[in-house]
Amino acid sequence: MNPENNAIIDTLTGSFLISTPRMPDPRFSEQVLYICAHGHEGAMALVINRPNYFLSMEDIFRGANLTVPEKFFPPVYNGGPVEPTTACILFSSEYQADQQLSITPTISLSRDAKVLEDIARSQGPEKYLFLLGYAGWRPGQLELELIAEGWLVVPGDDAIIFDVPDSDKWQRAAMLYGIDISTYDDVVGNA
Repeated sequence: MNPENNAIIDTLTGSFLISTPRMPDPRFSEQVLYICAHGHEGAMALVINRPNYFLSMEDIFRGANLTVPEKFFPPVYNGGPVEPTTACILFSSEYQADQQLSITPTISLSRDAKVLEDIARSQGPEKYLFLLGYAGWRPGQLELELIAEGWLVVPGDDAIIFDVPDSDKWQRAAMLYGIDISTYDDVVGNA
């Protein structure tokens, strides 16, 4: 990931995609995605509220031959259906990685193994999500999905990403902007 690639026009970068009850793809039902890149080459986002119940951070540390620190860790997340074995870390930007994509001034993304090593040594970012896989769209594909009303787009919020329980993120992300997602179909229609 090259931070210089962030110079493209990123109209939705740093926003949430919130699946609506009209979402035709069941893999994204009641999901919140954080858009990490969006431009003329397509879009890339991470599902931030789908924990992986088969893997833990302890498993990740052991698999990377790292010492497992004795402290609480967030869950491992299923970041999306594309390249489900590819790992990345979404983290608060007070920590700086050698190789990172700065999404906003407060959130960055990296696939650098050194970030995981620093987390294992308690020298990593204050807040992070470890994710496997991502969601991706070719140029124009996401825009077509937005027209079909499968997604709501709202500004991203660091607290929703890192501090809200996963089971509450879908409704809280929408409610933060005055949208009761549970009644969405009752108030939205096609003309």
